[in-house]
Amino acid sequence: SDGTTKEYGANIIAENILNQVDLDGYHSQMLAGIVDHQMDRYAVHKKDKYMTTKRGNRALRKTTAGWNFTIKWKDGTTEVIPLKILKESNPVEVAEYAVARGLEEEPAFAWWVPFTLRKRDRIIASVNSRVRKSTHKYGIEVPTSVKHAIEIDRKNGDTFWQDALNKEMTNVGIAFKILEKEEALPPGYKKSSGHIIFDVKMDFTRKARWVKDGHKTPDPETSSYAGVVSRESVRILLTHAALHGIGVMAADIRNAYLQAPTSEKHYVICGDEFGIENVGKRALVTRALYGGKVAGRDFWHHLRSCMRHMDFESSLADPDVWFRKAKRKNGEDYYEYVLLYVDDCLVMSERADSLLRDEIGEYFELKEESIGKPSQYLGGKLREVELENGTSCWAFGSAQYVHAAVDNVETYLKKKGETLPAKAPTPLSTGYRPEIDLTPELGAADASYYHSLIGILRWIVELGRADLNVEVSMMSSHLALPREGHLKEVLHIFAHLKKHHNAEMVFDPSEPEVDLSLFPKEDWSYSIYSTPGSELKEELPADMPDPLGKQFTMRVFVDADHAGDNVTRRSRSGFIVFLNNAPIYWMSKKQTSCETSTFGSEFVAMKQASEYVKGLRYKLRMFGIPVLEPTFIFGDNQSVLWNTTMPGSTLKKKSNAIAYHFVREGCAQDAWRTAYINTHLNVADLMTKPLSGEKRWGFIRMLLRHICD
Repeated sequence: SDGTTKEYGANIIAENILNQVDLDGYHSQMLAGIVDHQMDRYAVHKKDKYMTTKRGNRALRKTTAGWNFTIKWKDGTTEVIPLKILKESNPVEVAEYAVARGLEEEPAFAWWVPFTLRKRDRIIASVNSRVRKSTHKYGIEVPTSVKHAIEIDRKNGDTFWQDALNKEMTNVGIAFKILEKEEALPPGYKKSSGHIIFDVKMDFTRKARWVKDGHKTPDPETSSYAGVVSRESVRILLTHAALHGIGVMAADIRNAYLQAPTSEKHYVICGDEFGIENVGKRALVTRALYGGKVAGRDFWHHLRSCMRHMDFESSLADPDVWFRKAKRKNGEDYYEYVLLYVDDCLVMSERADSLLRDEIGEYFELKEESIGKPSQYLGGKLREVELENGTSCWAFGSAQYVHAAVDNVETYLKKKGETLPAKAPTPLSTGYRPEIDLTPELGAADASYYHSLIGILRWIVELGRADLNVEVSMMSSHLALPREGHLKEVLHIFAHLKKHHNAEMVFDPSEPEVDLSLFPKEDWSYSIYSTPGSELKEELPADMPDPLGKQFTMRVFVDADHAGDNVTRRSRSGFIVFLNNAPIYWMSKKQTSCETSTFGSEFVAMKQASEYVKGLRYKLRMFGIPVLEPTFIFGDNQSVLWNTTMPGSTLKKKSNAIAYHFVREGCAQDAWRTAYINTHLNVADLMTKPLSGEKRWGFIRMLLRHICD
């Protein structure tokens, strides 16, 4: 017997369904499919399918003995894995394979496959129901109609939603050309429709939008993609600006979409919201409107066209980072940068004010009150600070957003007669493991609220609260089947935030001290990575811009928690990346393959960190930032480090071959070097498991300021 309970199985099945989509921007080893199976002499035959219990009852024999599966990973490799392991890590795929191959009546499958497939269908139906019944965003009740908006305002004793509605109808008027009843429609125009939707912005401002019913219009024949600048790019270039003493300013584009012409030919019939004198008339849609299938693309393309007219170039590493060569006051060449996040502009230039007002302002109407040094950006507080060493740099604080989020949660709980826990010294309760939580499943409304809270927490982590990364990642694994205990622990995280909301991440451009004796350059010229007649070095992008200015020192701290999941025994990878002394990126993610040793899990984590480093080095070069030295990667597993740094080492575990060769090839090209760091000094430990006490707070103080224990 595996000793598996049905409730544990439900958690695993739900997580398995949720994890079938990879949301990361880099490659990870994931299951592509099951290609074959084998049955050996240890397998139980059908005639022995049933057993007699100690009480004399007839029951299905719980066994997985004697069955192995050949699986194919998405990287193209294949591996043979016992049913006992694969059943725990990928139950849905195994169950579906068993049914497809007619194996469901075999003793190794009969006792668990029917339950798994029934539970799969129930979970999917439940999730679909929750999507339809979503009632809150960021903990705030969202109206479904104008009448509902008025009711919510009356109940809350304010006019937030009605004010948002009136503001929207005033602004959206420029997007329509209303025809008189006797006027004919221009050729090619087709009827469309629209309605009011309500939303909550990241700073909890209520928003109303008149949107087109894009779902009722034909799909566009071309791509409708529209991008935004990544938070990572923002952190990089804020640090770069501080390193070079370049000014930073921000501005918002007023009614962004409405400033772009539409590529669609649609008209609508005016409703009451257009005024009594226009009811029933036809109105041509002349501007990009929210809800239109290509509205985001139309605005994005219009914005990009304007940037090109100003001689800015879009970076191939992040299309929403724009740069152009300019002269500093001292005569040196440098790059001016414009970062675009829909209607938010962030400018890095010695003449930032003129660039915004006289150049960008020529094409778009900017909100005058928003022009200046950035104070709010993507829901967080951005400010210029001076460090103890006299360095001026930028700091990003989430305290305002966190405080508002906690207030909303407390307001919601108060209506139910509940409160947040009084004490929460750590984000999760001591010893809590969500994967073995067997409390009752949440109903549709509470599940929707759970999703909302996870969304808030994920954004808080993005805003710089890297100290919550592993806990939020753990709780996010249970979005498909949240339970009462899961909701209780998520509220525990908010209780922790209530006390520890005052935190700020500083993008310190100061040069770090790196002991280069820990990172000797090895001779890889006689290794398998060397090609006769060619120099062993990192390949540079052929189309990268000229590097200008100072370079960064890139450090990475990487770790893994082997078999940390108490049910599936999957490991968790974690790493943190610094440019100089500025935290740029942090990751905590459960590994998608089950590793049988610490060595294997640590090597997978090292590969994931190295993949990210490779992408980051490319990004810096495509921003015009010099990358002249290797990245310094710190890990705390001696075996992994020996195998990555020694040219003559050989791999003894074939299952780790891809990770092994990828990391070593980067070392051979001197793109990165690896060295040992004591586990008590490895800040990446914070990304792999919940910590407590001084060890946790010591690591947090390496990432955040003003936070207290």
